[in-house]
Amino acid sequence: MNLWIVGARADPRFCTNHGESGLCSLVAKQLFDSNMRKLIATFFLILILAMSRFVSAGEVSGIVSAASPEASRVGAEVLSRGGNAIDAAVATSLALTVSEPAGSGIGGQTVMLIQLVDQAPFVIHGTTWSPRKLPRNISRGQLTSGRTASTVPSTLKVLSLAHRRYGSHQVSWSELVKPAITLANKGVEIGPFRHRAFRFYGSALKDQKAAASIFLKRGQKTYQVGDKIKQPLLAKTLKRIAKEGAEDFYTGKIAAEIVDDMAKNGGWITAADLANFPEPKIVAPLMAEYRGYEVVTLPPPFGGWVVLQILNIMEQSNIAVDQDNAARRAQLIEAMAIGHGTRKNDPVKSFTRYADNVANKVSDDTAKRLLELYREEAGVEQEGDESGETTHFTIADGLGNVVSVTQSIDSYFGSKVAHPKLGFLYNNYMQSFRLQDDGSPYVIKENEMPLSSMSATIVKRDGKPVLALGSPGSARIISSVAQVTSHWIDIENDIEKAVNAYRVHAVPPVSAYIEGPKIENSLLQALGKAGMQLRRPAYGVSDSHYDPYFGGVHAIAWEKGAWRGAADPRRDGVVTIAETITE
Repeated sequence: MNLWIVGARADPRFCTNHGESGLCSLVAKQLFDSNMRKLIATFFLILILAMSRFVSAGEVSGIVSAASPEASRVGAEVLSRGGNAIDAAVATSLALTVSEPAGSGIGGQTVMLIQLVDQAPFVIHGTTWSPRKLPRNISRGQLTSGRTASTVPSTLKVLSLAHRRYGSHQVSWSELVKPAITLANKGVEIGPFRHRAFRFYGSALKDQKAAASIFLKRGQKTYQVGDKIKQPLLAKTLKRIAKEGAEDFYTGKIAAEIVDDMAKNGGWITAADLANFPEPKIVAPLMAEYRGYEVVTLPPPFGGWVVLQILNIMEQSNIAVDQDNAARRAQLIEAMAIGHGTRKNDPVKSFTRYADNVANKVSDDTAKRLLELYREEAGVEQEGDESGETTHFTIADGLGNVVSVTQSIDSYFGSKVAHPKLGFLYNNYMQSFRLQDDGSPYVIKENEMPLSSMSATIVKRDGKPVLALGSPGSARIISSVAQVTSHWIDIENDIEKAVNAYRVHAVPPVSAYIEGPKIENSLLQALGKAGMQLRRPAYGVSDSHYDPYFGGVHAIAWEKGAWRGAADPRRDGVVTIAETITE
């Protein structure tokens, strides 16, 4: 597996701001080979845009796979009205803020992997940042809940940039925010997964009056399946964002309310943190080959490089992996244990100066060596999978643009604190930092990116996108994306079967998590031979085959000449086809 960095839209400011001469030179090699190729590409882009202006509203269709029915429908409606995939992504993101509040929101981070038609893929690097001033003595508890747990949010900055720079210019910002306002005012119906999130994690909201008043029925009880939850404070906030723009969150009235709330309640985010929040960078994704396909995914501090390492170990294994059986699952668990173990014990050395380091970690020689070492040496049990939650959605439009987006407030319900006047939950990404300096980039610092498992991915064949996916679920994001990608490529090009397939996860070096109440004896025997122990999710085993602990992949794939979608049955999401609207 050879890794390289691509990005015809790599922003040179990313290099300037971080001293990334090595990364920039690699990115530069992936840009068009000559000025002539640039001119040709520009000509065809202009031609496509010009032609699109003669298409009546609605003739451009597409597909959306998202984690809530409401958000999926909102995205499809934008496509039906003539918006492109980026427009639809903005509207879908904001709709998820309202309809899946346990997983994401405007108080968190959003990262976009974008493949525009006939162009190199790129990433809108929507990391959050730790505050610029931190106290000397910090406890772990301060990083997991409360206002001190929040990094400076990026979501609205990312959405605004995406709309300005890559939107169709046929749908206004306010039009894209409006559906989320409507959902917040009218309410969204609680589905089975949303109920599960409220049931298992909602009790932690009782200690904060504002959060309890929004997300618990009468401030005390869990919302049940079929109940509607309304969010009038958030609706009011979104209405202002629709009118004043995303920047109000960073320098306007909304920013002032955030700063006041932080100051009164011991939070660390200041007016300077918000006002000086940097424009999200346009950076190159990671790309590597897997069985003749090009796998494009997110760079550090995100988890894409671990996905690539897992895939390479699968490719280097000497067993047949073209069947969905116990042998394949045992090999997946082994590959995951190696990948997650490398991430924990031998991480990338820098979140910005990573090119050579990542290339080495996903090389064929490294995969073979790690596989041999893993089979020869017995390890010592390490700490379990960290807590976390997220949401993911994937969109393709009728022009050929594809967007794979992951967004999060980190844990379920983030910091468990809602702004009392603005109605959104703060994230708790500060928990992703390590308190002790172990020489890794994960150690807590001022104005630093937190570690993230986000692994939005696009797979290409012969230069064309054929698969796009991502998942929520903390470290299970990496495991879910790797196994669904490999299933679709190795076994059969059927996205529904790949997403619905029996799923596994591993915590290095000896813990194996296996979905469902029944486990094949042959798989248990294989785990025993490998020295691995069967574990169960902390909140128990699902009676169904499908368990949301194992992620929630929302994917689309090019199959039989058309885009098909799959919404993970482990969650409440759906796939929505954009129907054309004629005038």
